Amino acid sequence: MQDAISLITDLEDALKNGSPERRVSTLRRVTDLFLNEADRLNDRQIALFDDVLVHLAEQIEIKARVELSKSLAPIDNAPIETVRCLANDDEIAVAGPVLLHSNRLSENDLVKIANSKGQGHLMAISGRSSITEAVTDVLVDRGNSQVLHRLATNAGASFSDQGFASLVKCAGPDDSLAEKLALRIDLPVTALRQLLERATDLVRARLLAAASSDKREQIQQTLASIANEVGRAAVGPRDFHASESLVQQLNRNGKLNERVLASFVRDRKYEETVAILALFCSAPVQHIDRLMKNVSPEGLLVACKSAKLSWPTVQEILQMRFSHHVMSEPELSEAKKAFLALSQATAQRALRFMLVQETAKKVS
Repeated sequence: MQDAISLITDLEDALKNGSPERRVSTLRRVTDLFLNEADRLNDRQIALFDDVLVHLAEQIEIKARVELSKSLAPIDNAPIETVRCLANDDEIAVAGPVLLHSNRLSENDLVKIANSKGQGHLMAISGRSSITEAVTDVLVDRGNSQVLHRLATNAGASFSDQGFASLVKCAGPDDSLAEKLALRIDLPVTALRQLLERATDLVRARLLAAASSDKREQIQQTLASIANEVGRAAVGPRDFHASESLVQQLNRNGKLNERVLASFVRDRKYEETVAILALFCSAPVQHIDRLMKNVSPEGLLVACKSAKLSWPTVQEILQMRFSHHVMSEPELSEAKKAFLALSQATAQRALRFMLVQETAKKVS
């Protein structure tokens, strides 16, 4: 330990009077000594290294900080404050190694960093061998697509119910993320069900092919249950009284617009979606309900164009409705062409004609 004290004295002198080159040279000597003696150092001795290194880390160039981070990242008893200092560095090349590997960072450290740093830091944290729910909640909330994909394939990451729900929502338009999530052994049945309800036939087929035998059986059972319930939903009656009352109240308060409709669609609020669309295009909810349940999207496209909706909202409506299948990408592409080619005036005339025909059938 006398060598360590001598080196640290040299380092302190280098901090005050030395050149950048001398600081880096002395740092390497201290780091090497620490690494060689780490297994035999007590807390007081580690704190001695920590006190000097944490100050030095703020005064050396990036290349040296990267080297220090890589050296300390796998060490179980690395100086805590030095590791925290490195983990909070704005340069991801410096922070990355300790964020990914160091067990000296607490849950609270990781939550703070995940809440304040950029996507590179979040990406590094998402690759840790073990991640608690409190940390993944932040990563899911703030992370980009790359972070979410890495989390989904990290078996050491734990998720809260809210975290899984948020991931499932993000997987709606992302088939690759949906596949990775569905194959997790810790995915709750309710979350798996939500994923499979929204998945295309191609995604479902890939999932069945990639899943283990136990997971494959669970997926098959869930798909069978979904098929049965979708069939009942397609023919069963629905009560729109509450949803119509809510929609009328929103409309009277001036709070009803396409953005509100889109939020109901994303939350898969079927009755509210139908009630708003019916109001927007001046049609009975029962008529819109029938169009929503029809496998062919033509009539629904007419109603949506008549209601002056934009294509992104229409696409979400087509994908969430209770028909007998999930629309494939080619089907959506054809629907988009038809929707964009349809004029609003033509759509309104076609809708009036459909309503007149429907009334005539009831009378006859």
